[in-house]
Amino acid sequence: MGEYRLHREVHPGNGPFLLLVHGILSGRSLWKPNLAALSAVSHPVVVELWGHGGSPSPDEGACYRPEAYVRAFDELRAELGAERWLVCGQSFGAALTLRYALDHPERVVAQVFTNSASALGDGDWVARMRTVVPALADEIERGGSAAIERMPIHPRHARRIPAEYREAVLADATRVSPRGLAHTMRYGVPESSVRTRLGENHVPTLLVCGERESAFRPLREAAEREMPRLEVVGVDAGHAVNLEAAETFGRAVTDFFRRHPS
Repeated sequence: MGEYRLHREVHPGNGPFLLLVHGILSGRSLWKPNLAALSAVSHPVVVELWGHGGSPSPDEGACYRPEAYVRAFDELRAELGAERWLVCGQSFGAALTLRYALDHPERVVAQVFTNSASALGDGDWVARMRTVVPALADEIERGGSAAIERMPIHPRHARRIPAEYREAVLADATRVSPRGLAHTMRYGVPESSVRTRLGENHVPTLLVCGERESAFRPLREAAEREMPRLEVVGVDAGHAVNLEAAETFGRAVTDFFRRHPS
C-alpha cells in the first residue's frame, strides 16, 4: 500500500501464522482473551484496520476498498515469509478475510469467521448501505468523536462485553480516527459483501456463530446453504462472540485448526 502499513503485532506460538482481523470500532484488544488458546496452534498476527488503533488514516479512499485490504494482507503474508497461513475475521473483518480466502485459496490453510452482515449481506443490504452510508460518513467527519460515540455499533452501547475486557475495548474505540472511519464507511462497507461468491469457496471454513444475535440467523442459514466446506458452531453469545464466550470460542477454533493442519 505504498508508504502506508497496517499496524500489526506478531505473537509467539506454535504452528502457522494466523491473521486476525477485527471489525469496525474495535482494535487489537478484541483478541486478547483468545491469544493464549490460539497460540497453542498458531502464531497469531493481529492487524488493525485503517484509522483504527496504530494504523494510519490514508487520505486515498482506494486504500479502504476490500480489494486493497486483500492486497495488504497478502503483502503481510509475504513479509512474514509464509507460503500459506490461517485467517480469522470478526464482523467487518470477516468480510475482508473471507474475500482474501476467495481470491487466494491456495494461500489459506483454513479460515474462521464470526457473525458478519458485512460479509453475508444480500442485494437489499448492499443497496441499503449504498443509500445510507454516505450521509453517515459525512456526519462522522463533521461530528468527530461525539458522532462516533452515538453510533449504535459503538461498544459503549454493548451490554454483553465481559467487565474484565470492557475498559480495553472502549479504549480501542476512542483511538478510532473520524476520517479513517468515514472512509471505511464510504469505500469499504458498501462493497464488503461476498454473498454472491460463497459458492466459490474452496477453503475449510468455520463459522463460530453468536446465536443471541437474532438478526444474523437468516445470514447463517444462507451461508449453510450456499457455502461449500463450511462448518458452524453455535455459541450462547451475541455479536462479539470471541469476547462474550472466549473459552468456548478458543476451544472451537483450536479444534478446527488441529483438524486442518498446514
